Amino acid sequence: MRSPCEAHARSEPGAAVPSRASRRVCLSRMAALSALAALAAVAPAAHALSLAATSPDPDALSAQQSAAFRAWFARIVDQQMRRGPTPRWTQRDCAGLVRFAVGETLRPHDSKWLRANGMTGLADTSSLPPELQLSAAQRTIANRWTQLDGSTGAYASAIALIQRNSRFVSKDVNQALPGDLLFFDQGDDQHLMIWLERYIAYHTGTVTPTDTGLRAVAVSDLMQWKDSRWQPLDGNPNFVGVFRLDFLTP
Repeated sequence: MRSPCEAHARSEPGAAVPSRASRRVCLSRMAALSALAALAAVAPAAHALSLAATSPDPDALSAQQSAAFRAWFARIVDQQMRRGPTPRWTQRDCAGLVRFAVGETLRPHDSKWLRANGMTGLADTSSLPPELQLSAAQRTIANRWTQLDGSTGAYASAIALIQRNSRFVSKDVNQALPGDLLFFDQGDDQHLMIWLERYIAYHTGTVTPTDTGLRAVAVSDLMQWKDSRWQPLDGNPNFVGVFRLDFLTP
């Protein structure tokens, strides 16, 4: 999946000054590209997503539980960004990051969990969010994502997370809360990003053998991204909007 981090501008310094004929060819090509761009601007976007109302989750978290969930969720994603992906996170793509962080957030965060996640330092333990007080059923939420066909399980694709497990909030990112999902639909490709208030996090395809695939980008930078398909703006037809996991309140 091609995402913003792979969209690099290319330049060719030192190129020879073009001849008059080559300039005419260039101008002709530019005119053709402008015409194509104008057509693309008015053409409807081909979206794979079909928005539908989701059923209320009987194990939905209360407002207090949801606040603690968001704090832990953001902390876990941030930890992956700062220290690299833990070996326990095996399905590494944009949806996999969401599923992993949800599953780890719903676990009891005891000393064993802290060691497994590299959070045993004084700086880590002194600033942990309040522990989530959950029922046994609420702790299993990450094992029963709803699939596109209505079945449930521990796996859900990016589009299934949005279409069957989240609710639409807005196309205005100012309405997002930490842990909300930004969904981009290119028709044959879908991509999730996680709103963390200070920045936006996501996982994309690896570029080098040592690349983790994890990316963090400032909100202001993404708003002005050179490839406008990835700008989270109301006028971008490829930006479907901000979505919230449907077991969270509000």
